[in-house]
Amino acid sequence: MKKGKKLIFEMSRPGRTALDLPANDVACGPLDKLLPSRFIRKTPAELPEMSQPDLMRHYTGLSTRNFGVDSGFYPLGSCTMKYNPKVNEDVCRYPGLSQLHPLQDSGSVQGALKLLYEMEQYLAEISGMDAVTMQPVAGAHGELTGLKLIRAYHRSRGDNRTKVIVPDSAHGTNPATCTICGLEMFGIKSSEDGSINLDALRAAVGPDTAALMLTNPSTLGLFETNIREIAAIVHEAGGLLYYDGANANAIMGIVNPGDMGFDVAHLNLHKTFSTPHGGGGPGSGPIGVKKRLIPFLPVPVIDFDGEKYTLDENRPSSIGKVHAFYGNFGVIVRAYAYIRAMGPDGLRRVSEDAVLNANYCLSQLKDIYHAPFDRFCMHEFVLTSLKQKPYGIRTLDIAKRLLDYGYHPPTIYFPLIVEEAMMIEPTETESKETLDEFISVLRRIAGEAETDAALLKTAPNDTVVGRLDEVAAARKPIVKWTN
Repeated sequence: MKKGKKLIFEMSRPGRTALDLPANDVACGPLDKLLPSRFIRKTPAELPEMSQPDLMRHYTGLSTRNFGVDSGFYPLGSCTMKYNPKVNEDVCRYPGLSQLHPLQDSGSVQGALKLLYEMEQYLAEISGMDAVTMQPVAGAHGELTGLKLIRAYHRSRGDNRTKVIVPDSAHGTNPATCTICGLEMFGIKSSEDGSINLDALRAAVGPDTAALMLTNPSTLGLFETNIREIAAIVHEAGGLLYYDGANANAIMGIVNPGDMGFDVAHLNLHKTFSTPHGGGGPGSGPIGVKKRLIPFLPVPVIDFDGEKYTLDENRPSSIGKVHAFYGNFGVIVRAYAYIRAMGPDGLRRVSEDAVLNANYCLSQLKDIYHAPFDRFCMHEFVLTSLKQKPYGIRTLDIAKRLLDYGYHPPTIYFPLIVEEAMMIEPTETESKETLDEFISVLRRIAGEAETDAALLKTAPNDTVVGRLDEVAAARKPIVKWTN
């Protein structure tokens, strides 16, 4: 797609058409006899008039502007944008799965229920939990479900705890979920090394503590080595531990949230288990719980008596339904195929390779970019542009310049506690050659910051559009074309 290509309306020519329909051979009366007048146009729709080849070329060209894991390296920190095996797409399109109707009787969908039931068993083992529900359809939805389970548990004990402790390095959805759930978010500061400040945690817990929400590895890409002590502090105060599974791609088969001391955990199938991710969906955020929270799981619960799978609605302590039917089934099927293909040894290798790739990139870049936490990282790491600051260069400039080299930028300005943060997650699916090329480009950009800072300040320079006014784009978006 060349820069400056015309809009589809600008290519329109009167009389051209991309569709030629035969004349209507069914007798029909005036349209106003069939529809209320308020639904009938007074003037023809302003649609572009184009030939079919021009129309196809236009939309094919537009499709090349989309960036995804199938078109290039996507080092988006905290999101695990890894390659999705295409065999998973074939499996989820099997007629016996794709053509089911959600209102079918459970007796006629035994295969689908078996798949869901087995998936729950797999994820329970991977997460170290005793039971899993597949209903939540996103990570944030899983968070909401998890906090509702925690609140129901406390209330069942006559304990109205409302405080949820959230570290300052947490995902932004954590505080939002607390608010939506009617709970009070209480933030605590991290230590200088990026880990949980144990003194701050001890000061924060009390009789009103409902839970601690924690991502491990954290959003800084660091493992909380004091996790058992953290769990003990919260449990001694009567609270529960909630595991945000956004970063589980670093720990599969090595350690699990249950062994760390967590009581509730969500997993992101669209991150860790290689299903489509981005653009607002699709997603799946199943929740696992320890035994004492099982009675509160959403209904229906899939039961198996050794012969037949059934949907059990008779759960008096349940928090109720959290999603229509039983979650995002197509995404679950993809993740099921991935887990079956990988097996336990393969899933562990995924995490080992993801951690190896991240540490390799960090080792090759920390001399030329500032590494605020120069220690062994997990599947992702944080750099900053503080070494480029004397030349007037910010992290935003580096990210925009990466576009000129054909790379999707990493996450920037997150986590919020790191000034000028640039968060990179290479994932396990990228080759050493790809990583070396990416490292080379980042080093080249660091050199440009010293010798040609103006080039970075105007970047991107070779894309369809140049640098946009991001504040204006967010506050005054143009969503309608005018001539």
